Amino acid sequence: MRRAVISILLICLCVAVFGQRFTVSGVVRDGGNGENIKGLVVTLMPIEDPTQGFTAFTNTAGFYSVTIPKGEYVFFIQYTGYQEVQDTITLAANLTRNVDLQPQAELLESVVVTGEAVDHNVASADVGKMEMKIETIKTLPALFGEVDVLKSIQLLPGVQSGGEGNTGFYVRGGGSDQNLVLLDETTIYNAGHLFGFFSVFNADAVRNVEITKSGMPAYYGGRLASVLDVTQKEGNMKQFQFDGGLGLIFSRLTIQGPIKKDRCSFIISGRRTYIDAVVQPFLKKTSPLKGTKFYFYDLNAKLNIIINEKHRLYIGGYYGKDVYGFKSSSGTTKAQFRWGNGAAALRWNYIISPQLFLNTTFSFTNYDFATTMGMDIYSMEMSSGVRDYSLKTELTYLPPFPHEFKFGVHYIFHRLLPNKFSVEAGLDQDLTLPNVDPYYAHELAIYANDEFDIFPWWKVNAGLRYTHFEFIGPFTRYVFDNAGILADSIVYRPGQCIKQYNHVEPRLAMRFRLAKATSIKLSYTLNYQYLHQVALATISLPTDVWMPSTEIVKPQVGHQVSLGVYQNFRDNMFETYIDLYFKYMKNLVEYKDGINLQDITQNADQMYVFGRGWSYGAEFFVKKAIGRFSGFIGYTLSFTRRQFDDLNGGKPFYAKYDRRHDVSINLSYEILRNKLSVSAVWVFATGNTMTIPVGYYFLCGSIVTEYSDRNAFRLDPYHRLDLSLNWTICKRKRFETGLNFSVYNVYNRKNPFFIFFETETNFDMEGPTFDMDTKAYQMSLFPILPSITWNFKF
Repeated sequence: MRRAVISILLICLCVAVFGQRFTVSGVVRDGGNGENIKGLVVTLMPIEDPTQGFTAFTNTAGFYSVTIPKGEYVFFIQYTGYQEVQDTITLAANLTRNVDLQPQAELLESVVVTGEAVDHNVASADVGKMEMKIETIKTLPALFGEVDVLKSIQLLPGVQSGGEGNTGFYVRGGGSDQNLVLLDETTIYNAGHLFGFFSVFNADAVRNVEITKSGMPAYYGGRLASVLDVTQKEGNMKQFQFDGGLGLIFSRLTIQGPIKKDRCSFIISGRRTYIDAVVQPFLKKTSPLKGTKFYFYDLNAKLNIIINEKHRLYIGGYYGKDVYGFKSSSGTTKAQFRWGNGAAALRWNYIISPQLFLNTTFSFTNYDFATTMGMDIYSMEMSSGVRDYSLKTELTYLPPFPHEFKFGVHYIFHRLLPNKFSVEAGLDQDLTLPNVDPYYAHELAIYANDEFDIFPWWKVNAGLRYTHFEFIGPFTRYVFDNAGILADSIVYRPGQCIKQYNHVEPRLAMRFRLAKATSIKLSYTLNYQYLHQVALATISLPTDVWMPSTEIVKPQVGHQVSLGVYQNFRDNMFETYIDLYFKYMKNLVEYKDGINLQDITQNADQMYVFGRGWSYGAEFFVKKAIGRFSGFIGYTLSFTRRQFDDLNGGKPFYAKYDRRHDVSINLSYEILRNKLSVSAVWVFATGNTMTIPVGYYFLCGSIVTEYSDRNAFRLDPYHRLDLSLNWTICKRKRFETGLNFSVYNVYNRKNPFFIFFETETNFDMEGPTFDMDTKAYQMSLFPILPSITWNFKF
């Protein structure tokens, strides 16, 4: 009886507390094109006490929801480039309030250019999460005038480039394969064009770019280092729009518009290089470059359908292809490299109630690489690839109390093909090679995440992620004896479980607000990575092979702790932070020394060795986001080391992407408002590590090269200055055109791309003299490169 009375009292208390609370929810869209606006702050201030405001953030679908007590409120929205929304509402029941923000003709100098809450970096529990606005990216100097999303991300602290002009990136000591790259929630396995000099992301089709370096929420997983989340535009719901550009080696065109106004829209964006077509007519027939093919193209498309106020569908896709080929002047020797990405996604948004939001995505991604080489009647082809089928559903619950719960399930079916070889000898003399089986695997994740305030000064983002990975047949495992001779094989039938892994990954991020403009943030993440990319080169190339975890290759494990101090100055005009981190990783994968990749008598995962690694450092960041003069300065001090029992004699060594110092300065100034602006980017980085020959000796009559310890030599530092000028020639209601002038590597710095060695010998037949002289030569890639691009929009 006593328990029943207590229960009734608790119920009455809940009714008293929450019975007079109601929910205001809705979707915020751009009134100019109908696209949803993400990350916008909706504020409701009580008429009686405006200092006690309630806020809500819009998600990727523009949806917001906030539950507050009954009463009268000022409904307030302020967002860069849009007219302010402010009116009074009386809340006596649940209220749906959809908003179409109307664009402003002119931007006010006092408005913050990020569009977030002015103190979002201090107030949020986001640790290591940074956003690059596409408008900012388009103002940066660009190689050959082509705006590049990934090169822009490399300017941020803790994010290092893969080399001169390369879009490969490394985050806080992690490998390039430890970055999860998403395009509309679909994994992209190779994000580079032309061997990594340009990214696969067409800036005209991109709406938003975010990178998470630490404090990864539970709804992200599968990689140790970072998540790069790129969102495509949805298509103009109001009117047809054409955007494009014509550059020295690129052209691009984007078309978007309504199929049915305010109900259904589309966007199609494409681009292609044509440097090979431009150069070929001017080459002599004897030129070694005659007949060379070197180009890429890609296509983005998306369909946006509003079924009703509760249901919305998105159908999107991406396809890109690279081709590089050459042949000798006689035509007897030729080679061609082909690689490409294909991705498609179907996403369904469902507003179940003012407090429940469901997002379900089915996606498909495919990456393939092929090389064909021929001489006379002989030819050889090597191919590899990855194919995924994925289904993810996530439920967001916004209860009456200040919490944001997310529950989700994510399933992926992997098909990975390592290097496969085929040889044709001509005259019906094809060489028969053993089949190379694909690797098949299931990957499942179930997660829960909650963000809430314990106290107004203490915000917590906590989550738990369960992961299951299963390596399955069909598969043939080769068994070798102690002498390395093939002794037996084990054949697994289709669907048979070969090896499975189950893990739990806790995630925690906390923000302690010390003052209005000051906070301390702390995070811990545990990640498991079940797919691995093993590379021979010092930069990411399309030849790098993806492998699943097997009974030989264990999942990579990463622990990371991050502690940061965030401080804003002068009414949030300046944003700063200092972030310290430590990361420990194990089950890292490298090739064995002296491995023969053409050895097809063994499984690919039998060519690897395994070790551990650690990275630690400090990041410093200063940003000015208000006014005509804006920009940021970032500096990273870091140490990254590896240790493998079977490499470097078991001694620790610096990773190939270890850099002690990394500096980036990005400054922009608007000379004439909305008319003329200039930008400058300067970068400095400690040189990459490498292993070099240090001596020679004779062994059984043969010359043997002796090498230094692994990665014991460091290249010269890398630094470069880029400048750009953006001139809007004409800007009217229905037409806009302008020019971008860029200069890459202004002071013509000869930065090292790689080092190669040449050895000369001098043998005296009449005496015992035998001299060897080895010299190192530096290969530099890009000198000073001016470019011009014409951009238009109507």
